[in-house]
Amino acid sequence: MMRSIWKARKRLREHLDKTPLIPSPILSEKSGVPVYLKLETMQPSRSFKLRGAFNFLSALKEEEKRRGVSAFSTGNHGLAVAHAANQMNMSARIFVSESVTEAKKEALRDSGAELVVTGKSQDEAGEACQKQSREEGLTIVPPFDHPEIIAGQGTIALELLEDLPEVGTVVAGLSGGGLLAGIGEAIKHTDPAINVTGISVEKGAAMDESIAAGKPIEIPEHPTYADSLLGGIGLDNQYTYPAIQKYVDTRKRLAEPDIAKGMAFLFEHHHLVAEGAAAVGVGALLNGTIQPKGPAVVVVTGAGIDVKSHQEIVGHYLGST
Repeated sequence: MMRSIWKARKRLREHLDKTPLIPSPILSEKSGVPVYLKLETMQPSRSFKLRGAFNFLSALKEEEKRRGVSAFSTGNHGLAVAHAANQMNMSARIFVSESVTEAKKEALRDSGAELVVTGKSQDEAGEACQKQSREEGLTIVPPFDHPEIIAGQGTIALELLEDLPEVGTVVAGLSGGGLLAGIGEAIKHTDPAINVTGISVEKGAAMDESIAAGKPIEIPEHPTYADSLLGGIGLDNQYTYPAIQKYVDTRKRLAEPDIAKGMAFLFEHHHLVAEGAAAVGVGALLNGTIQPKGPAVVVVTGAGIDVKSHQEIVGHYLGST
């Protein structure tokens, strides 16, 4: 897999710039160790998902590119696939559930992709995507459980190791596992002593529940500020489930108020608009859920949230950090 991550980095240089790694003095003071933020919100589609999407599409055969691609998503993956497909002159059809925010639906409509809204959950949208794509010969771009997706996300680790080779802990949200599978692979092959920590939502943490159960399982979704961390991992999961077991040292869950406080902190102290899933690492540091070995890097994964929702959440908690 490490060779695949390096190949992905070479591919992505054609399409994407390196994202910033910035210090967070106040979070460092609160945590007792130097803390840095890896700003994936600066990607053109405003989330880390663009790395995996570009890498997957770049690896397709010419006939597959000609037929076009499809994806199912809570928003960020769909936006990434739509953006990458548009840049590579490919057609894309994106399936989302009815629970996806109107802001994300509108952004997908504006992306140039064909949007299909169906089902009450991400899993139901995924079933519709698989059925229609098989019928029409479209290549499905998986949201996380595929080697090319994992390799694309793993390029984040190569960048932060280049900028901060002395890193002691890497923290990011944990859902389907594509992000931390890629990061974990690159980090652990560099130095097994570096801690990799995944933060999940308090209710509906499919990967965390599956690892506890000893196999992939289905669990119901619950409303959360971190909606991008919802969705199952697939009962036939082949790649991310074993990778998370192998590479993630620490798994924690975060309550809704602490997710909101993480969002408020990023806005108040760094002027960053971050969705709930992007703020879970910060929230976990603020409330002491994790005590990292420094220096620590928090991956701020995306900014897929509408202005009104962000104002309501952050406005309520601003000042409580």
